[in-house]
Amino acid sequence: MKRTMVLKTVAVLGAASLALAACSSDSGDADAGATTEESAEATAEEAPEEAPEEAAADECVSAALVLGSMLPATGDLAFLGPPEFAGVEMALEEIDAAGGVLGSPVTYIEGDSGDTTTDIASQTVDSQLAQGVNAIIGAASSGVSLTVIDKITTNGVVQFSPANTAPNLTTYEDNGLYFRNAPSDVLQGAVLAGKAIDAGIANMATIARQDPYGEGLAAAVVKDFTAAGGNITSALLYDPAAPSFEAEVAEIVAGAPEAVVVVGFDESTKLIQEMIKQGAGPDKIQLYLVDGNASTTAFAEFPAGTMTGTVATFPSGSVDVTTFNDRMLAFDPSLTDFLYGPQSFDATMLIALAAHQAGCADGTSIAANLISVAGDGGEECTTYADCVALIDAGTAIDYMGVNGGSDFNQYGDLLEGTISINEYTSNTEYEEIGSLTAVVPEP
Repeated sequence: MKRTMVLKTVAVLGAASLALAACSSDSGDADAGATTEESAEATAEEAPEEAPEEAAADECVSAALVLGSMLPATGDLAFLGPPEFAGVEMALEEIDAAGGVLGSPVTYIEGDSGDTTTDIASQTVDSQLAQGVNAIIGAASSGVSLTVIDKITTNGVVQFSPANTAPNLTTYEDNGLYFRNAPSDVLQGAVLAGKAIDAGIANMATIARQDPYGEGLAAAVVKDFTAAGGNITSALLYDPAAPSFEAEVAEIVAGAPEAVVVVGFDESTKLIQEMIKQGAGPDKIQLYLVDGNASTTAFAEFPAGTMTGTVATFPSGSVDVTTFNDRMLAFDPSLTDFLYGPQSFDATMLIALAAHQAGCADGTSIAANLISVAGDGGEECTTYADCVALIDAGTAIDYMGVNGGSDFNQYGDLLEGTISINEYTSNTEYEEIGSLTAVVPEP
């Protein structure tokens, strides 16, 4: 797909103190890219190391990697489950084909995260801890992760999310055992606000689910939109389990916004239906969606063309993942969404490489090596076999994943992130119209 740069105005991103990098595949701004690399390297050099010390070889308590997943097979993010599970399983297939981790195949325990209305995530974690997992991939929902992060990390197990974006997870006390390779929503919020400013939107409303994800992303949008001179007509939070959104939508309509940002999960469908009912649907007012509701299936039953022109932003990568998405579809022909599949693949690879480099698969050893295998000035490698060969030769590595680089800061967050900007061409299809890569500011 053709990528064109749509963010011409950088006032919003300047207000967020972002260092901009190359923004699309047809951008040749080498200086901007170099600036971002230098900023990222400087951040990495100045950042104190807070990961646990690497366990000595004779203290290793787990020579074989036991990996768990806690991803949404059910619940209000279930549409993200299939690509995430596929990403993990594809990585494990490559890892085991190359000899496994420390000479043994990975033991994989698949688990459901459910959502915050259930206790499924806690049950999954209890079961996996009892089976001796060294690391757990998930959850997709920031709110779900916050319900189990203490249980996971206090047991010396790594929690690695491919999709958590809530800003409050950056500085959460996690014993150096929590990582994520999706950027904090302080970046997505700035990009979305900048897109609205570039589109000439002066008055905008936000409505978000009342949880860490919704509150964090909406707050970032409001902050950066107003910093760039925009006016927020209403900034609402809602109960995702509410039987009706009639009152909230009426309040939005009363403010006469030119655009509405909806930050939610699958309940967004019902909210947008209410907007249509009150004459404020996406065919009347510019609608912005985000990673939690940018679905190719949720709006299929809407009147034809309703979603056309709707803009959706979500974390992406610094490389084109079209080829990888084709691989995912060949792996699982039932896939209709691909969001966070690449991140899930890379998370699995990074955990395995960290265990191999450590010479031990326990959680603290993995955590102590994740930052270095993800980057930190090593030699670039793209496959598990090639990366392992370099490690065995005593060479520091920089794993360049299917989603691009995944260099971490001292919090286990990405140093640099990419946000993809997409536009719906029908109720069930969207295409990328631009992207932006930048250093991720701390909240």
